[in-house]
Amino acid sequence: MVRLLVLLALLLSGCALRAPAAGPTTPAASPRSSVDVAGALAALASLPVKGRAPMTGYDRKAFGPAWSDDTQDEWGHNGCDTRNDVLRRDLTDAVLEAGTHGCVVLTGTLQDPYGGTTIHFVRGPTTSIAVQIDHVVALADAWQTGAQGWSRARRQAFANDPRELVAVSGALNESKRDGDAATWLPPYKPGRCAYVARQVAVKRAYELWVTPAEHDAIMRVLQHCRGP
Repeated sequence: MVRLLVLLALLLSGCALRAPAAGPTTPAASPRSSVDVAGALAALASLPVKGRAPMTGYDRKAFGPAWSDDTQDEWGHNGCDTRNDVLRRDLTDAVLEAGTHGCVVLTGTLQDPYGGTTIHFVRGPTTSIAVQIDHVVALADAWQTGAQGWSRARRQAFANDPRELVAVSGALNESKRDGDAATWLPPYKPGRCAYVARQVAVKRAYELWVTPAEHDAIMRVLQHCRGP
């Protein structure tokens, strides 16, 4: 009884809560698992290869409001914005802000897949930027390889798809900008196989194409990868 009363007191006082290992709106595993190299090569071979479409008309707003919850994926309409959904999935030892229905991540630890370093995330006006959410296929790249012909709803679904998003070092996300595999790869070489395999999987799922240079860059990476 005493333990129950203490727990209730903590909850009512607004103390932060530790995130559960997984929940109904948080997939149990981040998509940073071992790479199916043969599958990635087969998927790459299935992608159309052609030049880029022009950037004409591109605007971030064409992909809907940033981190929208209005999607049909497993995180859609769960009451949390997509950025916090990704943070809960990708950070370990996440502490959640009380009174946010288990949504807002206050602190946590990121094993950065792009830099191979450990980053301690602390939510705040000047500290949140240390961990950012990368669109594995940059939105501008998607625009130039097929997305400009989509409906707004499809672009919004793409921009918030869990397969397309990963928590990473803010500095490295900013260095990537709109790059594809031909112009940017994670400096942490052990992370490159998973990175390009996810790009291929996303492009295949959304029927995007790759440029010749992008195709060749992905192929070079995959040829040196080991399967599970």
